[in-house]
Amino acid sequence: MSGDPTIAVIVAVASNGVIGRDGDMPWRLSTDLKRFKALTLGHPVIMGRKTFDSVGKPLPGRLNIVVTRDHDWQAEGALAVGSLGAALELATAHLESFEPDPDAPDAEAPNTIFIAGGGQIYAQAMALADVLHVTHVDAEIDGDTVFPAIDPAVWEVTREEHVPAGEKDSHPTRYVVWERA
Repeated sequence: MSGDPTIAVIVAVASNGVIGRDGDMPWRLSTDLKRFKALTLGHPVIMGRKTFDSVGKPLPGRLNIVVTRDHDWQAEGALAVGSLGAALELATAHLESFEPDPDAPDAEAPNTIFIAGGGQIYAQAMALADVLHVTHVDAEIDGDTVFPAIDPAVWEVTREEHVPAGEKDSHPTRYVVWERA
């Protein structure tokens, strides 16, 4: 691996900042889940315990690192750590130990760590992130978990794509990549 890894926040957020309700996502966005999988596959993914519980199982093809205050917590297919800092250290060590697949020796080594929620983890990660992959859900949604405001003095849009609601999507979205200004 060359250089420090990119720290990327990945999130879907309603126009009023909501990202969750009652321990789950308050929408169905099949199109966005496919993008999430394509972006994160092969990379370490960090999430809080409540987010892991809402997913219900480890994400296949990714190192799953779960931040929890419960020192006894464990789940098959996931590594538990006590802080976001420890999670980033573990993910960085994983990237540094990357061994290419003998069937695909030219495959590029992963160099991005994805942070996938929830609210408390995102709040801590904003100061550390290099890039934000934000699916802006075009709706105001009731919920109990919110994403921190994206400060335009800190972040600039480098890519934007309007995504109409697909057959299995509850809302249209706007996928935006924000990079540190």
